[in-house]
Amino acid sequence: MIGNAVKVMPIATGEEQEEIEGADPEKNRAAAELGRKGGAARAKMKPERRAEIARKAATKRWRR
Repeated sequence: MIGNAVKVMPIATGEEQEEIEGADPEKNRAAAELGRKGGAARAKMKPERRAEIARKAATKRWRR
């Protein structure tokens, strides 16, 4: 318990950065790029078309 407290203190005070295991920055950049492309494509659509796509996605999600 004391070891955890010693590890958390420098992170809490900002002296050290927290290391998160399993974080892959390459995947995050790729996801961000895809998100930007999707946002631009959705901005060009009519609201009715966006609603139709959202409805279809929700139906598929809740079908499981």
